[in-house]
Amino acid sequence: MRGPFKFLFVGLIIIGLLSLSPLFSQEAINPETEYLRIRDMAFSGNYSEAVAAARKLLKEYPTYGDVRVLLGRILAWQKDYMQAAAVIDTLLMTEPDNADALAAKRDITLWAKENTAVATDVRIGYSFDYFRKPYTRYWQVFSAGSGHRFSWGPAAAGINVGDLMAHDTVSYYATEVQFEAEAYPTLSDKNYAYIAYAYSPGRYFPTHRAAFEIWQVLPAGWAMSAGLNYYYFNRNIFIGLASVEKYAGKYWISGKGYIYFKDQGPTFSFYLTVRRYFNNFDYLQVTLGTGTAPDEPFDIQSDIMRLSANSIRIAYNVSLTNKVVLRVGAGYSREEYEESLLRNRFEGNINLIYAIKMK
Repeated sequence: MRGPFKFLFVGLIIIGLLSLSPLFSQEAINPETEYLRIRDMAFSGNYSEAVAAARKLLKEYPTYGDVRVLLGRILAWQKDYMQAAAVIDTLLMTEPDNADALAAKRDITLWAKENTAVATDVRIGYSFDYFRKPYTRYWQVFSAGSGHRFSWGPAAAGINVGDLMAHDTVSYYATEVQFEAEAYPTLSDKNYAYIAYAYSPGRYFPTHRAAFEIWQVLPAGWAMSAGLNYYYFNRNIFIGLASVEKYAGKYWISGKGYIYFKDQGPTFSFYLTVRRYFNNFDYLQVTLGTGTAPDEPFDIQSDIMRLSANSIRIAYNVSLTNKVVLRVGAGYSREEYEESLLRNRFEGNINLIYAIKMK
């Protein structure tokens, strides 16, 4: 009887070792080596295989942050921006200060904006600006234009029709036009710019309005910019600007300062903007501002006389369909229009963008 028991004992040992062999093989996997293999695979263009391998490695090592960042970038390279952002957001929930994850989130957001499916669009808009001191003024602008996404970046051109209704001792009305064009050229993978020019033959719009701003993308979701705004009514007007920005998960935060070069000396203002993204395109935005230099373009000549203001603005950008985008906004300012004299000022806008051609 000893013989059969002996063989049974040996058989049980062999079966046990065979059942443990997958565990030994799992433990034998070096996650760092596998990460490098997946990265090389992705850099070679084998995205599908790299995604599958990255997901498998994450299943075994769910806290391996570098793999999650790599997976997010690979998905973004495949233009799957929604899923890529979700992968990065999962990591940021447990590691909100992860510099590589924040940098990846910023890149994914920028790539998503640059690679929208819209190739050509038409756009219409309406805005108003209203106050009642020292006289009643209602300034409204109707706009229409078109945009196109070129290989180097998006650009747009259009026409604005301004309508002025004012009442002091007498009532007066005026209607005039302005022609404008703007572009956001991509200069490199770390630099992009904003360029704009507008012309009006009228009396209230500036005869010339130009703007230039350039951004430098920094690590860990940071960026900075600097630029200059120019206006000509009956004289030259220059306003310099500089900003610091940061993407933090679903939020974009910007601090921007302005310097207005007046004849009697420079004046300053500061604006803080917080934007909450619901996906790569839809967002809610709040801006708080204070100071003497305006952040919005001079739409009308009498705005040159502004002294200072504390303001709040709210904006909402939403994709109604894959072809229709709605942008709405409202603002309030407590403004000093003369020395120690204050007024309430209200503004609002609504814009509709419709894609007439998709990529």
